[in-house]
Amino acid sequence: MYVSGAAGASSVSAITLFDAGIAAQVPADDPDALYKDRENLASATRATDIWAARLAANPKDFESAYKLSQARYWLGTNGLPEPQRKGALEAGIAAARTAIALNPQRPEGHFWLAANMGALAESFGLRQGIKYRGQIKDAMLTTLKIDPAFLDGSADRALGRWYYKVPGLFGGSNKQSEMHLRKSLTYNPNSIISHIFLAETLADMGRKDEARKEAQAAIDAPLDPNWTPEDKRFKETAKRLLRDLQR
Repeated sequence: MYVSGAAGASSVSAITLFDAGIAAQVPADDPDALYKDRENLASATRATDIWAARLAANPKDFESAYKLSQARYWLGTNGLPEPQRKGALEAGIAAARTAIALNPQRPEGHFWLAANMGALAESFGLRQGIKYRGQIKDAMLTTLKIDPAFLDGSADRALGRWYYKVPGLFGGSNKQSEMHLRKSLTYNPNSIISHIFLAETLADMGRKDEARKEAQAAIDAPLDPNWTPEDKRFKETAKRLLRDLQR
């Protein structure tokens, strides 16, 4: 992460949805249970469709709005085939904006807005990065102001990534990146992705011994039961990073 309204739901729903095998294992009408099974594309897509339908039926449903944004972020970064990912992330931005409009004092909408924008900025070229650079930072600073501990310090982690990714001419700073990433680890010392991001920042600063320790910490950290699908992918990233740092 460079750090995801019902608009755009059709681009996400183009996938074949639910089959009998999945229905036998996961309640077909419980989007939270379906989303826990998000490594299965059918489950993740079905959860997304349910939250989109609930939001369409009740445009003031804050919970469905931010959960829809989160689900679209997953589909846009992990679940969908490459040609459909950009549309999912753009739809995630729309859902996050709806959540913010419904309750600007809650962190969820701001955070998932930045997450979806960040994924677009990282994955879809310089124009996307320039377009969303300032908005991502603003959304993360707002999240930090509302609740610094939200999702185990995720706002600090995302800001750390922002400062690493953005060129110095436009406000980037490895020093600021390190500061925010270390702060995020005070909320969850076992955050696999925070250790990875910190390793990359330290490597860019020429501190490769420290970077290797952070990559190893990511490999050794336990899987978070709430984020197991993400953490399994992050561990593979950490292994590749450690191999690169050992050359």
